[in-house]
Amino acid sequence: MLALLLVHLVAGVLAPVLVRWWGRQAFLLLALVPAAGFVWTMLHLRAVLAGDDVRESVSWIPALDLDVALRLDALALTFAALVTGVGALVFLYCARYFEPDDEGTGRFAGNLTAFAGSMLGLVLADDMLLLYVFWELTTVFSFLLIGGSGRRLAARRAASQALILTTAGGLAMLVGLIVIGQASGSFLLSEVVADPGSGGAMVAGTALVLAGAVTKSAMVPFHFWLPAAMEAPTPVSAYLHAAAMVKAGIYLVARLAPGFADVPGWRPVVLGLGLATMLVGGYRALRQNDLKLLLAFGTVSQLGFLLVLVGAGSRELAAAGLAMTVAHALFKSTLFLTVGVVDHSTGTRDLRKLSGLARRLPVLAGIGLLAGASMAGVPPMFGFVGKEAAFTALWEGGLPSRAAAAGELTGLVLGSILTAAYTLRFLWGAFARKPGVAPTELAHPPGALFLTAPALLAVLGLVAGPASPVLAPLVDGYAETLPLLAPEYEELALWHGLQPALALSAVTLLGGAALFALRTPLNRLQRRLAVGASADEGYWNVVQGLDRLSVLVTGTTQRGSLPAYLGTILVVVLALPGTILLTRAPWPGEWRAWDTPVQAMVGVVVITAALLALRIRQRLSAVLVVGVTGYGSAVLFVLQGAPDLALTQFLVETLTLVVFVLVLRKLPKDITERHRPRERAVRGVIAVAVGAFMGVVGAVVLATRTATPVSADYPEEAFEFGGGKNIVNVTLVDIRAWDTLGEISLLVVAATGVASLVFLRGRTGGVDRFSDDGTPRPRPQAGRAPRNRWLAATATLDPARRSVVLEVITRILFHTITVFSIYLLFSGHNEPGGGFAGGLVAGLALVLRYLAGGRYELGEAAPVAPGLLLGAGLLFAGGTGVGGLLLGGEVLQTAILETDLPVFGHIKLVTSLFFDIGVYLIVVGLVLDVLRSLGAELDRQEDESDPVELEPGEVVVR
Repeated sequence: MLALLLVHLVAGVLAPVLVRWWGRQAFLLLALVPAAGFVWTMLHLRAVLAGDDVRESVSWIPALDLDVALRLDALALTFAALVTGVGALVFLYCARYFEPDDEGTGRFAGNLTAFAGSMLGLVLADDMLLLYVFWELTTVFSFLLIGGSGRRLAARRAASQALILTTAGGLAMLVGLIVIGQASGSFLLSEVVADPGSGGAMVAGTALVLAGAVTKSAMVPFHFWLPAAMEAPTPVSAYLHAAAMVKAGIYLVARLAPGFADVPGWRPVVLGLGLATMLVGGYRALRQNDLKLLLAFGTVSQLGFLLVLVGAGSRELAAAGLAMTVAHALFKSTLFLTVGVVDHSTGTRDLRKLSGLARRLPVLAGIGLLAGASMAGVPPMFGFVGKEAAFTALWEGGLPSRAAAAGELTGLVLGSILTAAYTLRFLWGAFARKPGVAPTELAHPPGALFLTAPALLAVLGLVAGPASPVLAPLVDGYAETLPLLAPEYEELALWHGLQPALALSAVTLLGGAALFALRTPLNRLQRRLAVGASADEGYWNVVQGLDRLSVLVTGTTQRGSLPAYLGTILVVVLALPGTILLTRAPWPGEWRAWDTPVQAMVGVVVITAALLALRIRQRLSAVLVVGVTGYGSAVLFVLQGAPDLALTQFLVETLTLVVFVLVLRKLPKDITERHRPRERAVRGVIAVAVGAFMGVVGAVVLATRTATPVSADYPEEAFEFGGGKNIVNVTLVDIRAWDTLGEISLLVVAATGVASLVFLRGRTGGVDRFSDDGTPRPRPQAGRAPRNRWLAATATLDPARRSVVLEVITRILFHTITVFSIYLLFSGHNEPGGGFAGGLVAGLALVLRYLAGGRYELGEAAPVAPGLLLGAGLLFAGGTGVGGLLLGGEVLQTAILETDLPVFGHIKLVTSLFFDIGVYLIVVGLVLDVLRSLGAELDRQEDESDPVELEPGEVVVR
């Protein structure tokens, strides 16, 4: 199972490359990934039907007792078959849905493949926290798929709406899962459902989990996000919003129902919201003129139906619910794919403009008719089998209360009448010939491959009806985990004889036909009864209200004064931890000012520099003096025997100075702001107090140590566990690898934030390079370029800004510094260095090239987008964790490989080196991003805002 998920991950990463190579034909290859998952699922069908669960568990984070626990039972197998089977056909459909020159197809393919893997992981997860991880991954990828390229406002709004609602529900669900796990004593779904426990915590946790389920599956009042998400391409609608993502909430309710159906509040929420959603969605579907929106509201209605069935907590309704889930995935994905063909072939989805397509597209009309018949519950379609099973269960009293069963049955019959009515509206709108409407012309007749996926799904819906007894054992495998509430239970079958459920099915079809026949007066009545308020408008009103509230709170509390913000934080530190330090902390018995007099000398220099920084009025001079304090700290590290910390501190301080200098170009030269003596005195008191507080904290912490520090065993463990002698580096890439992975992720986020604030036209801007003919492409500059250049792009600089000495030094040292950075990378496991220090050194080499030759010289030195380095580095570092699993260890655990080579001798390789390479790439990408945003981009903006005025006789260098 884990291998299947990893295959989806790899395929998602490679998908953009495959699309770039082979165009839309790459979808045919990508379809093999979910197809392989479907085959694997079917191979385990016999074992699951025999009552055996297929389990797989891999240690993930042992310290937190987190495992990648996967489980395949009857319920998981059913949903996994839908996710993989329908997914493979949707990929097949994409091979003809997209045009060969469509922009963003590679990105779409990667996101869709990753979503398929996330959804598969969701239904296979047995650990509740792992389930939440996959739950949120489906949210993220659905956001990317709905938003597309981000160029259309409607798509962006729909994507953000879906993201906000489902993420809010997901966060509530996370809290609920944690509460349930703590209350039950286990985070494994199989164990929790078997013995859920009781009490107020369990009731609260259950309510929070249901909040996540109802938002994910678009229940009232959160139903509006699903129709808005129809801005996504049709394959997304057919897969995410018919067969996969919106089923996640249904799956979670079905998974928990055997143990939680009797928890107080479960049935009122599930049955009430499900029934209300079915009626609201069906009623709204009758008003739609866009075929896709009609199906979207129909999906909302059917999801409410499914929630009632799978959440009722009885064996007979659970069996009907699981059968109806399969039927819905088949017919609704078919109908969405059918709409895609109609839209692709005619250029419109407006049923008022479509006429006579049944004659022009008879095969497609037949496909739509089969799927529509299943949706309406017409025999012998599988949708009829599931709906009749539901009616039978409720007629026989499939709920603890006969009155509740009668009420639910009445509501479901009314909802089914609406379903039959909007099914007829869909078929009539898409394929019928309408009086007064010219026959629709075909712009692109569909090919055979384009119709293959919807045709197979429609035929499956037809075959599954008569073959429902074959599916009964799988359905019963899950249903038997729930109690039997009805006196008599009948297994799935197409024909049970003349019984009340059959009469109710006939009522729904006749009622739907009557509503469709009265569609004109019904539409007038709906317009007359329409109210101005809606859930969608309510959502946007709430969002706007929160925006206004945030502006008010921000304007009240954030006054734009950095000293005020910092002073408030420091005063709180002094008031709370400072009070505890003075009153409760054990103070050292003796004090030692320094170990050597050199430390005292360095301390004097640092204090002097800090005092000078208070008096200097020029910004650049103040930054340089503040830098002295940082370098002084690095010297103290050297004196204490910490070369790694010292090297990192030196490099970080140097890079910080560079960033400050780049920023100061946009600020006045002098610090003109003057403060009253009283304000300066208050700030001085706070600064001295905080400095003294931190010094005392350090002394107290050292004095309170009673046990042997854990670092005492680090030298031996670093070599045995991590295969290295540099304790600091081994700690970062082995012992505390998860911390480091989180920190470099924050670096990527920080770099993205900085670039996004500076760049106006793109995430990273363009890479300034020379033209192919050797001539530069800078802003036109006055003057003549020198004939001899030490660096490639110095001709683009104004001669007044050039420094020949700096150019010569850069030419000599750049490659040496770069090689030294690589040496630090590879030697860091045993000597001072590592990926972080090596990346900083390489970054400083790029800084040198930029300072010597400007933005075009930077483009020549690093002709690559920073985002590519950042993403590759994060992928490289994270992929190392997978390597540990493949080699039989834990995530991010180092594997030591030793061998003897003829020339090189004994070779020892640790896999954490690849983690360090990822860190190296991220740091280089970060520095490059800073130079591109705060350096090159600001240079470009200045060039555009300050055009060159040529004097007579001057020459333009291009």
